[in-house]
Amino acid sequence: MSISLEIDALDPLAVLESIFEPGERHFYVERPAEGFAVAGAEAVLSFSASGLERFAECQRFIDETLANTLAVGPQSAAFSGPHFFTAFSFFDVVEAAESFEAASVFVPRWQVALANGKTTAVANLLVEADSPLEALAERVWRARKKFGSFDYSAPDFQEAPPATPTTIREVGGEGAYAESVRRAVERIEAKEFEKIVLARAKDITASQPLHPLRVLNGLRQRFADCYAFSVANGRGQSFIGASPERLLRVSDGQLLTEALAGSIRRGATASEDAALGTALLRSEKDRREHEFVLQSITRRLEPLGVKLDFPSSPALRRLANVQHLHTSVRAALPDGVRLLDALARLHPTPAVGGKPRAAAVPRIRELEAFPRGLYAGALGWVDARGNGEFFVGLRSALIDDATARLYAGAGIVAGSWPEKEFTETELKFRAMQDALLG
Repeated sequence: MSISLEIDALDPLAVLESIFEPGERHFYVERPAEGFAVAGAEAVLSFSASGLERFAECQRFIDETLANTLAVGPQSAAFSGPHFFTAFSFFDVVEAAESFEAASVFVPRWQVALANGKTTAVANLLVEADSPLEALAERVWRARKKFGSFDYSAPDFQEAPPATPTTIREVGGEGAYAESVRRAVERIEAKEFEKIVLARAKDITASQPLHPLRVLNGLRQRFADCYAFSVANGRGQSFIGASPERLLRVSDGQLLTEALAGSIRRGATASEDAALGTALLRSEKDRREHEFVLQSITRRLEPLGVKLDFPSSPALRRLANVQHLHTSVRAALPDGVRLLDALARLHPTPAVGGKPRAAAVPRIRELEAFPRGLYAGALGWVDARGNGEFFVGLRSALIDDATARLYAGAGIVAGSWPEKEFTETELKFRAMQDALLG
């Protein structure tokens, strides 16, 4: 049973802070520039899958759950009704010791969302043949009272001084990334593939435990145009970040995706910033990398009968510390094609994998010194109406008590220089490192 309530304005992150438990799953995402935030916590139902059919298996779980769901309360509001919060790793299969499954989806016990200036709370209950109905009714009533008069005055979540690093270690060792880039360029010159995205990882050990939601609050304030997110596995680890890249949105039959590839730093002055942006727009290497992504989106979605509409030239997408080449892509979703059908075709894009996908992606494991997990994975939600949104797990870190593994990558094509790609990844590390330790 899924019960939706329209309530007075609440901050979903503050609600999540108040009910946060390291031993429970949660999913949080906010994009301040678009005016939405949603938090879901504690799994009523969950499912995991692995392998090439993981998207289809998750869709079957969603369909079966909805076929046995009674939704009550206003269903027209944004984020009303049951939502399925989902995380797909970069690879179809993950290693046994990784923190997250290759695909995981859960229905939260509690959900609070803010969109279009309105707050919607959802309580999801598992009702079985022998469920005590009076106890369930009492639980719903308590939830209504809690959300209807939420008290911020005495939060359990206490502010703490910033953590300081005791160690910062390059995973794989110093010089490993430059060597990987050189090996990749050699394979590109040998025509094995045209592009591959290679990432670095840094392990930080802090002076005290790192709270993912405290870090998240800083990320959403600094990166209003990004998806500030936290995904917890219910075993103490959280994957957090501030991703600039939408992978896919479906709303009322309309599909929206984007190509985001090609990067340069922000300038210290308006003149320098404009000059850097112009240089990026004129960069043959970056324009080629961007075109790879756009071509892949078109090629991947065409078999679904999707007719894409996008401008002929990329624009600049300026974030707090970096600017990218960006092209927005729109289409009507054909009858019978669902969000996860399109997502399965798109993920991973050349912006985080390579081109051709079949040749480049398998080489990533050989050239990187760590498992990716949810880094560059697909994170998001599907609702009961088939709408939903997924973003790419970038500018991110895996937090486990006082340790954090940070990730950042760069696209390698013909002409890539190890030193330049190293500098680009350092720039991308900065946002998360500052949020963790600033």
